[in-house]
Amino acid sequence: MSELQRLKGLLPPEMQSWVFVEAAASTDPALISLEEIGRDEVEIQLDLEKWDELALDHRNLLFWHEVGRIQNDAIPRDGWEMAALAIGLGGAIGELWVQDGLLLVLAVGLSGFAGYRLYLKNNSEKRLRDAIAADERAIGLATRFGYTLPNAYKSLGGALKDRIEQTRKKRQRSFFEDRLEALRKSAGRARAEMAQQQGSRSSVASENVYG
Repeated sequence: MSELQRLKGLLPPEMQSWVFVEAAASTDPALISLEEIGRDEVEIQLDLEKWDELALDHRNLLFWHEVGRIQNDAIPRDGWEMAALAIGLGGAIGELWVQDGLLLVLAVGLSGFAGYRLYLKNNSEKRLRDAIAADERAIGLATRFGYTLPNAYKSLGGALKDRIEQTRKKRQRSFFEDRLEALRKSAGRARAEMAQQQGSRSSVASENVYG
């Protein structure tokens, strides 16, 4: 079985008909990325040469992170905002020339909306929040496919450490470091909840024995 076929089998059954896994075709691809290829179809693209160097568990959790992004509807889409911004600014300048107030307001409004959309798309805080939410999804998917909760956290943590070590750009490395810190906090909360649940079960058992 090829790696692409193996990963296809790690998709939830409800996603297998519209999510595809392919080798990246660009000259300098990202390790793993998403692309919307149709109205209701998404492709997960891999740099297989770099991908195969990672440990199996790390590959699985990085893959489920991308699946989590799809589930959270955090898929990068073709940007129309720059075109709208250019049209709006061009229209505003034109309407200033002909002094048409209503069309000027519409052009400025279009420019403002497109600019706001660009801000949201490029906002680093939102990008980090989306990534952390996808990490939580990845943990859930891992347990769905047979991982214990501690092993799921350990595998994703190891994968993020790999990304930190392999990333040269400071801003991108900081992005992975922030994700790793959030994952550690999440693991701590999960550990506390498990301990509380185990304590509750022990308490119930004691009541049954001595009740």
